[in-house]
Amino acid sequence: MNFVRQVYLLLRKEITLEWRSKYALNGVLLYVISTVFVCYQAFKSVHPVIWNALFWIILLFTSINAISKSFTQESKARQLYYYTLVSAQAIILSKIIYNVLLMLLLATVAFFAYSTIFRNEIGDPPLYFITILLGSISFGTALTMVSGISAKANNSGTLMAILSFPVLIPVIIVLIKLSKNAMDGLERSVSYDEIGVLLAINLIVLTVSLLLFPYIWRD
Repeated sequence: MNFVRQVYLLLRKEITLEWRSKYALNGVLLYVISTVFVCYQAFKSVHPVIWNALFWIILLFTSINAISKSFTQESKARQLYYYTLVSAQAIILSKIIYNVLLMLLLATVAFFAYSTIFRNEIGDPPLYFITILLGSISFGTALTMVSGISAKANNSGTLMAILSFPVLIPVIIVLIKLSKNAMDGLERSVSYDEIGVLLAINLIVLTVSLLLFPYIWRD
């Protein structure tokens, strides 16, 4: 079985299992909407800078909550079975793609709920959606690898939170700056540096994941 076929089958397996149960997805969606509603009840109206930062903070905790069980929900026996069938790179890549798609769905739902309940003006909506796309890719890529590392520890939930914040803090800073440019309606050329930084971070994390995960998986 070639590499692309392995990734496709593993990705289809992830989507099928999620579609059959829907418990995790529905729980995370409920968490997103509840958090947005609580923020609205607490603040009612805030400065655009705070509105923007609050959105990414909500999305950060949502992503950790959604991706933390990427590996822990599977038994060791099933993981050993996968080890005999497919390559480690196919496993990590399929999980990254699935988590990126999941984060894109959650981010879209969160943005529409957030902007509907907690209104604020956005000067350049297409650039803001591009920022959401890049943020979803960044969260999905980085947290999948962190989830794979933390799954090897006994207290994986705590380790997931500890490891994820140092990785995602630089990403959050760049995302907030880029989305602030979109809210202000600045020329898109001003945001090229931030977009380049996010693309570079995603490429580096993806490369490191493909190189290092086989050693983690082997243990």
